[in-house]
Amino acid sequence: MIYRFRAILDNDTEDDIFRDIEIRETDSLEDLHNAITQSFGFEGLEMASFYVSNEDWEQGEEISMYDVSEGHNDTRTMSETILNTVLDQSQTKLIYVYDFLSMWTFLVELAEIVEETEGTDYPNLMFVHGQIPDSAPEKTFEAENFDDDLNEFNDDELDVDDYSDLDFDENWN
Repeated sequence: MIYRFRAILDNDTEDDIFRDIEIRETDSLEDLHNAITQSFGFEGLEMASFYVSNEDWEQGEEISMYDVSEGHNDTRTMSETILNTVLDQSQTKLIYVYDFLSMWTFLVELAEIVEETEGTDYPNLMFVHGQIPDSAPEKTFEAENFDDDLNEFNDDELDVDDYSDLDFDENWN
């Protein structure tokens, strides 16, 4: 079977920039990585990772280019991970980050599963929309408001500048 993906550049503008790519379900995530980088005009030499995602595009398990865990945990790599072991009709979304210094981020969604077309070379770039900018879009990160949590310490009348009651001499090694 053939997986049809749409890879959308995650940016804060009104301009949609995406590529539609066909690839065999038995190809690896490394093959998809190569198809995405080539379709957007990258050299493909920078570090990258896929992240399994839920319906709300929340980042889950990382599948990286290389195992950098030094044997401390079981890390999946792109070259060893076959597409149909990660994606199917119920799990359709991945987040792809290319070049961790620039943080090019793409929302990659499995749009359709179809029969292989005879005479077509895969991976196949089906459709191109929009031009990629010269530099990665800036990300704005929003943190939760923790001001209410900090107020609980104000009620204790703790003087953070008063070190006399901390008994450093007693516990000093």
